[in-house]
Amino acid sequence: MGISKSFINKFLTRIVFISTFGFSTTINIPADYSTIQAGIDASSDGDTILVAAGTYVENITWPVINGVKLIGSGKEDCIIDGNQQASVIRFEENLSGIIDTTTLITGFTIKNGYAQASQPNYYGGGIYCYKASPSLENVTITGNSASDDGGGIWCQESSPSLVNVIISGNSSDNDGGGIFCYYSSPSLVNVTITGNSASDDGGWIYCDDSNPSLVNCVLWN
Repeated sequence: MGISKSFINKFLTRIVFISTFGFSTTINIPADYSTIQAGIDASSDGDTILVAAGTYVENITWPVINGVKLIGSGKEDCIIDGNQQASVIRFEENLSGIIDTTTLITGFTIKNGYAQASQPNYYGGGIYCYKASPSLENVTITGNSASDDGGGIWCQESSPSLVNVIISGNSSDNDGGGIFCYYSSPSLVNVTITGNSASDDGGWIYCDDSNPSLVNCVLWN
């Protein structure tokens, strides 16, 4: 009896599936790479990056990859410190909208970023999102600032997902001390936004043509 064409097609489909999805890599920081940026740059779609406890003085620019899981040891002891040099994490225009919620950042404190007027696109002291919608879980964003908009997080045409996030003590010299939204629809669940400030509007959240969703959130001070 010969092998049917349908059997061959199913067999080949399984091979393609395995070759496409079966080889994600786990990268350890600092064991494999000394910096988080180097680890992300070496990763591919779907990889996991495990970051050991410590303070990492970095200003991270996300490369053109999606679905990476960046997992810190915990926000109490795994810190990304921007050292007042630039935004702590930036999802830039060159990503062309590929970043969705399969890209995960969890288990970190993101602090001490400064989006300066001397830099291009000086928005988003903590995290800058341009047409990027990552997931942030169990993260604290604190002590960041921007010369213009978005002390903690800046979003343009973005819909990030925030779950169990604290946004505190961030400041903006214009709008959106905690979060700035422009044509964006972020989802916030169990998020606390406290002690942020803006020189103009929106100490907590500033929204321009935006539709954020807030569930079980605390906004105060």
